[in-house]
Amino acid sequence: MRILVTGANGMVARATAGYCRGIGDDVTALGRGVLDISDRDQVFEAVIDRGFDAILNCAAYTDVDGAETNRETCYAANAVGVENLALAAKLSQTIFVTISTDFVFSGENPGFYTQRDTPDPQSVYGRSKLEGEERARAANAASVIVRSGWIYGSGGTNFLSVMHRLLAAGKPIKAIGDAFGTPTFAGDLARRLRELAELDLPGTFHVTNSGPGMSYLEFAEAVAEIGGYDRNLIEPVSRERLDRPAPRPVSSKLACLFSERLGLSRMPLWSDSLTAFLETESGAV
Repeated sequence: MRILVTGANGMVARATAGYCRGIGDDVTALGRGVLDISDRDQVFEAVIDRGFDAILNCAAYTDVDGAETNRETCYAANAVGVENLALAAKLSQTIFVTISTDFVFSGENPGFYTQRDTPDPQSVYGRSKLEGEERARAANAASVIVRSGWIYGSGGTNFLSVMHRLLAAGKPIKAIGDAFGTPTFAGDLARRLRELAELDLPGTFHVTNSGPGMSYLEFAEAVAEIGGYDRNLIEPVSRERLDRPAPRPVSSKLACLFSERLGLSRMPLWSDSLTAFLETESGAV
């Protein structure tokens, strides 16, 4: 396939471009310095009549706390930009796959959120991503929307991606014990994005690693156990103690209702993917 990957400088985009190239795809990866997806003229110039088979949109504004005071910038990427890409894909008859988030849900459900559950985002970031979903569907009914969460991977800068480096350096970390989600390794997400492009079935998919879900604290403890780091460096804390600007779901565990029914393989177990990640990153095991 000829594939356009947006947000080329981000963790998920790098994993996606790398995976697609590895299976023989012709990949064009464009970062914000080349393609500002909030600019419709730039998007149309980059997409229409370029011969792409699929667009995998990994571009996003992901600073959850920063979004509370940078609403316009957040919506430009997460809502307007998604709409622009969806429309360009429709006009060029190109498959469009875009990434959304578990933060579209309120977090009041202690179980797993599926596609049957009604979104109710609590933060500016979550609302911007939900609006991006809605704009994509309105602009292009063939859009494929992929909700994921707790994404980590090589080159990532979020807490899940760097905690192993902090622990390896002997630095203490604080990990929340009363917020729950489903971890997702960027490499596994990349593979599923490509599979969904191949499937070309419009709809909303939930994509995370398999498993029961966990707290940040449990994830950190697993990193320490698998990597052989000192668990005493991990300090359990509550959500309230961190006092962050943006509200976050207490529980945003995701499950997909029909991926396997469509012939897609079960996503790898979170612990297997975490082990593979740590082996690649540091040779810890």
